[in-house]
Amino acid sequence: MMTAGVVRWVPVLHVGSADPSVPMDAVATEEPLQVQVGGKPFAVIMRTPGADRELGIGFLLAERVITSPEDVQDIQRTPGQPNLLDVTVTDAATARLEDIHRTRRQVTTNSSCGLCGRVTIESLQVDAPPISADWVIPSSLIRQLPDTVRRAQAGFEETGGLHAAALFDRDGRLELLAEDVGRHNAVDKVIGQMVLGGRLPLENSILFCSGRTSFEIVQKAFLAGIPLVAAVSAPSSLAVELASEAGITLLGFVRDGRFNVYSHRWRVNVD
Repeated sequence: MMTAGVVRWVPVLHVGSADPSVPMDAVATEEPLQVQVGGKPFAVIMRTPGADRELGIGFLLAERVITSPEDVQDIQRTPGQPNLLDVTVTDAATARLEDIHRTRRQVTTNSSCGLCGRVTIESLQVDAPPISADWVIPSSLIRQLPDTVRRAQAGFEETGGLHAAALFDRDGRLELLAEDVGRHNAVDKVIGQMVLGGRLPLENSILFCSGRTSFEIVQKAFLAGIPLVAAVSAPSSLAVELASEAGITLLGFVRDGRFNVYSHRWRVNVD
């Protein structure tokens, strides 16, 4: 069974094929998390509770408030306020905040939105070199990823309403998985844990996501140094463009034993 924080039981009326004798149904929890930097509000993220520290750090990495674990001095949870996270950062990170505040609005980031708070197109650009990892993996390994993730999705199994992001090594071993009502949040959770563990850059990792692949998910992978991103559904045009420029192999429609390769296809050995 999942913890109460991830799943909530709600009254339901079953119509049709569902069992009418069951009056309750499990749904994924969605609650706001206010992320503060140095005691000042920075963002409100609609998320599924759990791995909030990792979510906050992954989000701050994607927003370029922090660039390494050394930028994080402390992470505090306020007693009695489970939906408040305060991160203390270095002077260098604090100095970046003024520029960041000029390029984003103070908005609620909902579970389907990544960089919705940005004000200008220029603020979406990342000044970083392309990923140069030169390893190659067999297509047979890629075909195994969806089933591995599906078996590890305890939250989805119970609710049917949670996205997943998973990190695999080059041999296809599952290293880390996170679930959330938001795809972007799930990605932030797994990357955030790696940031806190001092594991970046993730040059030997594969990121697998449920749902589609958007620009912001590819950007999160780029900032974490991940060379290969795969997803169950389709990529957007901007995701393909960024992956091509960033040196990332982008795969879509990874399901039912097939997939499409949209960029840097040389990393996949079609066996």
